Amino acid sequence: MNNQYPVYTLVNECHDCYKCIRECPVKAIKIENGHASVIPDKCIACGNCVKACPSNAKRVRTDIDKAKNLIRAQKNVYVSLAPSWSGVFEHHPKKMIAILKALGFKEVSETALGAQEVSIKTAEILNHANTGLFISSACPVIVDYIRHYKPEFTKYITPIGSPAMTHAKILKEKYGEDISIVFIGPCIGKKNEVAYSDLIDVALTFEELKIWIHDEGLDFADIEINDSNQFVPYTAFEGSLYPIDGGMNETIRRIGVKDNIQLIDICGLQAFERALNNLNPDKIDKTIFVEALSCEGGCISGPCISTNKASLCVVSDVLSKVKNREYIPKKATTVVEYTLKPSKVVSSEYSLEEILKTLKKIGKHTVDDELNCGGCGYATCRDLAKALLDGDAEPSMCVSYMRKIAVRKAAAMIRCMPAAVVMVDNNMNIIEANDSFMKMFTGDMYEVFKNRPDGMAGAAIDRIVDFADIFKTILKTGKDLHKERYHVKNRLYDISAFTIEENEIVGAVITDVTTAETNREKISQKAHEVISKNISIVQEIACLLGEHMVETETLLSSIAEDYDDKEDEKDGQ
Repeated sequence: MNNQYPVYTLVNECHDCYKCIRECPVKAIKIENGHASVIPDKCIACGNCVKACPSNAKRVRTDIDKAKNLIRAQKNVYVSLAPSWSGVFEHHPKKMIAILKALGFKEVSETALGAQEVSIKTAEILNHANTGLFISSACPVIVDYIRHYKPEFTKYITPIGSPAMTHAKILKEKYGEDISIVFIGPCIGKKNEVAYSDLIDVALTFEELKIWIHDEGLDFADIEINDSNQFVPYTAFEGSLYPIDGGMNETIRRIGVKDNIQLIDICGLQAFERALNNLNPDKIDKTIFVEALSCEGGCISGPCISTNKASLCVVSDVLSKVKNREYIPKKATTVVEYTLKPSKVVSSEYSLEEILKTLKKIGKHTVDDELNCGGCGYATCRDLAKALLDGDAEPSMCVSYMRKIAVRKAAAMIRCMPAAVVMVDNNMNIIEANDSFMKMFTGDMYEVFKNRPDGMAGAAIDRIVDFADIFKTILKTGKDLHKERYHVKNRLYDISAFTIEENEIVGAVITDVTTAETNREKISQKAHEVISKNISIVQEIACLLGEHMVETETLLSSIAEDYDDKEDEKDGQ
């Protein structure tokens, strides 16, 4: 489990809805045998798929055991607690610290301390710049998005570590390089950031923290609060604004920057992508700093924020715990120099011929066939074709294609059935009827209906058959009916009528059994004639046998009497 990528799929829970693909901004999802899995090399750990998955099949790797192992190793393990904690947990800061210490942590510190240093250093960089574009390095998802998908903008990321990295360095400088640090916050991307640097040992989400607390069975009422329950080395100030949209820029304004410097905040990957489209940084004639966060609304909307509170209330709770200070230093005390390198995700290039050939495999033979409905999760049919060529998608993902196949199969089955099949809507109009139905009930109009493109579609059923009341009954009651040897004029029918869509569409399978029933009656009549004749013969035989037996009995009786008389005569002599 710990060797997995931060986001993974529970295959048995994945139900091929493709919602994760629709929500993934970089399409880092592979569909195989109808199940979605994350492609680590493409993923930026934004967590959109985790939030979007309706069956909870997308999961976040749990690193609780890693944190526990650090504590079991009797190391001094410090918590770097993200400032958004105050919008998630209702506890007083002292209580929160006491709970974390009860789990085995040595001390608890605020990540916001690192945020303050980052803001000071960023303001210093901006004030010394002439012109140009600068993008914040605070959000690991934004950083990975740029490195992988907008590598040409990598050099515009401020060359300093994130608040979490900077905070980790502060703690190591204060308490020794041998301490261990566990970051706790609402972000999945921090798990990747841990892998990039050696400053943080483990990154946990608020959800993991809640699970850990629950598993330990901690009773908050029994946890004592004392004066030792303080954030170390001291309480943060304006850095606590960071999890709110525009929070970093607000701290920079408090520090002070030149009037010609523009501070712009952008939340959400789609908004950030749009901001960079067609942008040429070399033509920017002013200093622009972009505070970029991948989650709309800021870190308080992170994928693992683990609260059902209204975002307004979360913002209010965060703001209520922000402490202001009269003077903010102009020089950063601790800085993490962090130079990022591009790591472009290379996409395969396909010719138009290859794309069109692939489109034909999913029933897209013309431009008009390309519906671009987005049902597969991709914006266009051609994007799906590229994913098919990459091996990241399956033809069955195309809803319209699968529908066409299903319709064709159904139509073929209906068409080839020897029995008459008809479907009727709630207006008593025929939706579909096979050739057998037309032959059975349209008479001289058969050729007319057969040559129509839509066949009998739209025709009133009560003008075609004399048992339309059956369809009315099913539409009204919703109950299926089966009529055996149903007599209509001089014909007999077996009719099985059923609901397709309740109160909307009904269908019927009809078999003309007139000939069969007539043959059955003839056979039955012949059988009765044979049986009657046989009975007569048997009766005659019985009578003859009866008469013969009487004659035989008389003859034998006579012989017996004669024999008895002769025996008496012998005895008399």
